Amino acid sequence: MLGQKILRAIENTEMSVFAQDLDLRYAWVCNPGSSWLADANTGSSDSDILSEAAANRSTAMKREVLARGHAMRYEMSLVQGNQTRWYDICVDVDRDDSGTPCGIIGTSSDITDQKRREETLKTLLRELSHRSKNLLAIIQSLASQTARHSLTVPEFLVRFRGRIQSLSYSQDIVTDADWRGADLESLVTTQVERYAPDGMDQIDFRPVDAYLSPTASLHVGLALHELAVNAASYGSLSVPGGTVAIQARVERQDGEAVLVIIWQERGGPRVRPERDARFGTSTLERIVPNAVGGEARLEYLPEGIRYTLTIPEAQFELTQPQSRP
Repeated sequence: MLGQKILRAIENTEMSVFAQDLDLRYAWVCNPGSSWLADANTGSSDSDILSEAAANRSTAMKREVLARGHAMRYEMSLVQGNQTRWYDICVDVDRDDSGTPCGIIGTSSDITDQKRREETLKTLLRELSHRSKNLLAIIQSLASQTARHSLTVPEFLVRFRGRIQSLSYSQDIVTDADWRGADLESLVTTQVERYAPDGMDQIDFRPVDAYLSPTASLHVGLALHELAVNAASYGSLSVPGGTVAIQARVERQDGEAVLVIIWQERGGPRVRPERDARFGTSTLERIVPNAVGGEARLEYLPEGIRYTLTIPEAQFELTQPQSRP
């Protein structure tokens, strides 16, 4: 009665139970379902239901169990239909009432979902490692650039902390989006708004529904940070009535879609044509465009700084269909 209840309970699981005689021919199978044991009939062997390689391995394991007299456990992968399924198999010596070995008793559990989760976790860990190395490379580059154009240690610390904080804000957006990237509107709001005395009222933003890749998100966030800090210190955000217009649009260039982001300051102090190396020109003109595989142009116009960044299609995706220019 107990045995019947146990077998009945097994029917509600992914586990199969089987028995084989000393010649490793199947005596019975309980709850085979759609597993590799579905075709195991009384008197059949592993070679009748498995591929040659799988049958040889399974038979070898079971003969070793009979020879050693103790249980063994192994995993087996099988191609079933158009997918690979994994099974956890445990076999032990079956004995009669006198304790004499009479065959093999075993269980088989479908662990395909577990294997897939493990593979997904490995992929995520590899991706995390890759992204962590990229982030460390960005930080190293920022440290070098900041140190090169800082006259004092306090100046270096202030500017470097600001850039690291910018990376942190962009990284938060990327993480919240499950590493998909960041939408341009969130980047602009996060990186620019806090530097405008009147908030987004001073920012004329014309966005597109675009998601930037994780790499592009971090670097565009850095560019926006550099522009916003400069505007708040010396440009249009440093005086009442000053504004910044940020325009984003998708264009076709050489048969490829590109995202063009334009930063234009207005209403601020008149801009001098000479460049200040401490203003993040290296970040804006070299580091950011190189990182995204695009192009950038920084212009010192009398009415205000103008920055144009072109991002290739590989670094963004549109969340809504856009009409082609």
